[in-house]
Amino acid sequence: MSDRKAPVLWDRDIVGRALVDSFRKLDPRVQLRNPVMFVVEVTALAVTIILLRDSFAARGALVKFELQIALWLWFTVLFANFAEAMAEGRGKAQADNLRKTRTETYAKLVGADGSISSVAATSLRRGDVVMVEAGDIIPGDGEVIEGVAAVNEAAITGESAPVIRESGGDRSAVTGGTTVISDYIKVKITANPGETFLDRMIGLVEGAQRQKTPNEIALSILLSGLTVIFLLVCVTLYPYALYGGTILSLPVIVALLVCLIPTTIGGLLSAIGIAGMDRLVQHNVLAMSGRAVEAAGDVDTLLLDKTGTITLGNRMATEFIAVAGVAVEELAEAAQLASLADETPEGRSITVLAKREFNLRGRDLAQHNARFIAFSAQTRMSGVDIDDRMIRKGASEQVLEFARSNGGAPPPELAGIVEGIAKSGGTPLAVADRGRVLGVVHLKDVVKDGIRERFERLRAMGLRTVMITGDNPLTAAAIAREAGVDDFRAEATPETKLRLIREEQAQGKLVAMIGDGTNDAPALAQADVGVAMNAGTQAAREAGNMIDLDSNPTKIMEVVEIGKQLLITRGALTTFSIANDVAKYFAIIPAMFVLGYPELQALNVMHLSTPQSAILSAVIFNALIIIALIPLALRGVAYRPLGAAAILTRNLLIYGLGGVVIPFIGIKAIDMIVAALHLA
Repeated sequence: MSDRKAPVLWDRDIVGRALVDSFRKLDPRVQLRNPVMFVVEVTALAVTIILLRDSFAARGALVKFELQIALWLWFTVLFANFAEAMAEGRGKAQADNLRKTRTETYAKLVGADGSISSVAATSLRRGDVVMVEAGDIIPGDGEVIEGVAAVNEAAITGESAPVIRESGGDRSAVTGGTTVISDYIKVKITANPGETFLDRMIGLVEGAQRQKTPNEIALSILLSGLTVIFLLVCVTLYPYALYGGTILSLPVIVALLVCLIPTTIGGLLSAIGIAGMDRLVQHNVLAMSGRAVEAAGDVDTLLLDKTGTITLGNRMATEFIAVAGVAVEELAEAAQLASLADETPEGRSITVLAKREFNLRGRDLAQHNARFIAFSAQTRMSGVDIDDRMIRKGASEQVLEFARSNGGAPPPELAGIVEGIAKSGGTPLAVADRGRVLGVVHLKDVVKDGIRERFERLRAMGLRTVMITGDNPLTAAAIAREAGVDDFRAEATPETKLRLIREEQAQGKLVAMIGDGTNDAPALAQADVGVAMNAGTQAAREAGNMIDLDSNPTKIMEVVEIGKQLLITRGALTTFSIANDVAKYFAIIPAMFVLGYPELQALNVMHLSTPQSAILSAVIFNALIIIALIPLALRGVAYRPLGAAAILTRNLLIYGLGGVVIPFIGIKAIDMIVAALHLA
C-alpha cells in the first residue's frame, strides 16, 4: 500500500489560496451556512458603520477604541473563513494532482461493424465500446468485455505496481485516466462525462460537494440556539445598564456578544469535517460523504471476507508429513517433481517449500522424457510420469485409488494424518509414486502477518469482528481461531451476509462491510459503512460509500480510526469552546459592570486594567484562539484505543480544564499589553 502524500500543513500555495478564499467567503450568502459566524459578520458590519459615524463626528478616543473592536471582529470572521479555506485548500491540492492525470485523450471507438475510429474521450457516452492498447490511456470508466491487460493505476492510487484487468469475474472494472502497459482490452464505457470516478473524486476531495452530517447539523442547531440566547441577553443589557447607572455603547455590547457566543467551535466546525475526509484521501480511501466518515467512527461490528482479507488468498504448502518407512526428503522430492509444471499458487508453494526445507532445486526434465499430468476436476490429481516413475498428488481418496490400481495398499496412519490436517483447517494433499503412498503435503490458508494484532486493536477500539467464508465450519473455525476474530460464519452466501448485517442493525448496531465482488454489492449497500475495493467490480464500487483505492482490505482499521478521530476532535474542540466561553464570562462581565456595581469587584479575579481594556482583550483573544486551534482541527486529536469513559475523562481534563485556564492566562496577558501600549 502506498499512501498518498499529505500536503504540508502550512504549504505556501495552500496558505496563499486560503487567504484569498477567506475574503471571498465574506459573501453573506456563504456565511449564512454558518449561523454563528454570520452573526459575527453582521455585528462587525454594525460596529464598522458606527465607527464611520463617529469618525465624521470627530470623537477621537471613542473612534480609536471602536476601530480596534471593528478590526478584531472582522479578523474573527476572516480567521474562521481561513480555517475552512485551509481544510478545503488541502483537498484542492489533492484535486490538482488528480487533474494532472487528465489530458486531451483520444479514444479508439469500436463501431457496430467492428471498425475503429478516433474520437475525443470527452465525446464518449455510456454504452460505447473502445479499444485500449499498450501505451494508451483508458478514456473513461468502464468494464472490460474482452481481453486481459496490465494496467498502471498510479495516477489514481499512487501505487506504481501494475494490476491485471480482464473480462469477467471481479477484476473487470477500469478507471478513466489509468494507462494500459501491456496487451489490449476492449472496454464498455459505464459513465458519461462529468459522472466518472475521477470527476467524483475531484469534487469530493475539494469539499465542494461535502454535505453536513447529521451530527454536524445537530451541533450547528445547538450552537445557533446558544447564539440566539446570548443575543437576547445582550439586547436586554442596554436598558439594564442604564437602570444600574452604567452606560454601555453598542460596540461594547456587540463585542460582549461575540465573546459570549460559541465562536471557537463555530469557526472550526466545518474545517474539522472537511479535514476528516481529507485524512481519508491521504490514506487512499475516498469517502462518498461525510456521513460515512462519521459512521466509521461509531461502527460496532465489522464483517470481513476470509480470502484476501484475513488470509493471503491462496493455499500454501507449509509442511511435508511422510508415512512410516519414507524419508521426508523423499516425499518432498516427489512432491516437487509433480509440481514443476504446476503454475497454480499451491503448486509453486510446494516447489518453494521443498527448496527452502531441503535445498531441492528445479531440474531440467527434458532428457527424461517427462510427461506432466494436468489437474482435472474428474481425476482431482496432477503429477508427472518420468522414467519408470508415476508420481501423483491430489485429494487423498483419488491418490489412494491410484495407488491401489498400481498394486499398492494405503498406509494405516494415512487416515489419521489426513483427518488431523482437516481438523486444523488445512487441506491434505496426498502424494504417491505408483503403488507406494509417500505421505501428505499440508496446504493451508496462510493468515496474514500482523492480522491478529490488528484484530486485537480493533477489539480495544470496541469493534466486534466477524469473518465471513464459504469454507466448511471446521476449516472456518480453525482460521478464525488462528486469526483471532470474535466470530465467524461458515458456508456463507450473499444472502447470509445481507441477513447478518440486518440482524446486527436491528439490535441498534452500526455495521461496516468490506467487499469487492458483484455478489457483495447488496451487503455493501445495506451496511452503514460499505468499503468497496477499487480493484473490484463496478457494482461493488457503486454500492459502497467508501472506495479503497489501494484495494487493501485490512485498511479498515485506519478508516475506523480516522472516523473516531473526527468525532473525538469535534467533541474535544466543542468542550474547549464551551469551557472557553464560561471562562470569558468571569473574565469580562465583572470588569464591565464594576463601576455600576462595586460588589462585582470581588469577582474580578483577573484584575483587568479597565472595562475597555477587558472587552478589547477578550475580543482579541477570541479571534487569536481560532488561529491557534487550526492545526489541531486539521490534523485531528490523536486517537488512542480507550473506552468511551476514559476518552470523556481525558477530554474533560485536557480540553475542559484547558478551556477554562487558557482564557484567564491569555486575556490577562493581552490586557497587560493593551494597557502598556495605551490601546484602551
